[in-house]
Amino acid sequence: MRGRARPGARLLVRLPVGPPARIVGGMHPERGTSRFPVDVLVRSLAIGTAAGSRASLGVAPPLLTSSATGRGATVAKVVAGLGIVGELLGDKLPGAGSRLEPPGPATRMASGAIGALVLARRAEVGVLLPLLLGAAGGAAGTWGGAAWRAAWVGKGPDWPAAVAEDAVALSLAAFAVQR
Repeated sequence: MRGRARPGARLLVRLPVGPPARIVGGMHPERGTSRFPVDVLVRSLAIGTAAGSRASLGVAPPLLTSSATGRGATVAKVVAGLGIVGELLGDKLPGAGSRLEPPGPATRMASGAIGALVLARRAEVGVLLPLLLGAAGGAAGTWGGAAWRAAWVGKGPDWPAAVAEDAVALSLAAFAVQR
């Protein structure tokens, strides 16, 4: 079965050993090398990119898919869901400001980093690399989404480009939080 992965196998990235590696990823017990599941890195980048398009998509999807129960968790999930709906609708309004105006980019990068942090903690791996990738994805989504919308200007109404961006962002967020 050369070239085929075992069911449930995870692709790992080897990192140098030492104290920094313990922060970034877990230590391999037999070999003393650090390993990091690539799927967590890809999901961190995806949640960050989604947050760059819609800031609420960094934090809300991990919250909505959390296994927490109880009254407080239910209230938090409802608020997160309403936040997503509010942002998706508010973005289509004519008076919506640019995502590139401060503190827009920083907020979106922070949202992506926080979402990636939650995903890393769920996977029980180091948080530094996912956190950085979540923030980088937030930056890419912020400026990439703005470039996409700017390219659409003058070709028709803005809302089809906004809806297409929403679809991409929601798909990335859904991919990032699937278990």
